[in-house]
Amino acid sequence: MLDAAPDALDAAPAEHVADALLFQRCHWCGTAMYHRLLCPVCAGSDLRTEASTGRGIVRHSTVIHRNTPAARNVSLIEMTEGFTVRGRVMGSPATVHSGDRVQLATAQDPIRRQPVFQLVDGPYGAWM
Repeated sequence: MLDAAPDALDAAPAEHVADALLFQRCHWCGTAMYHRLLCPVCAGSDLRTEASTGRGIVRHSTVIHRNTPAARNVSLIEMTEGFTVRGRVMGSPATVHSGDRVQLATAQDPIRRQPVFQLVDGPYGAWM
């Protein structure tokens, strides 16, 4: 008989789970992933859901000007757990750069249904 490992969500209080960024981790190889049905490394389907700490680094950011009254950014955030998620970083789109550290502000934007982050250290200004 296999001893089932408890989900990280079972131990977390209900108020923290509502606004947590949830991801999956493969039971067999330990790969972390976001919104997948199968593990991209070993193709395993035994995935357990975990809550992220919410910290990450911007790996790519672009400014979008269409279908919106104001410019907005779309960024790829590499989370400390090892998975990458697409989301938006609050603030001026021109101040978000690759390498900026971010913290999760809310797990789901009500309009675009993607995570929203905020800069931890403020905008990067080494080149200015």
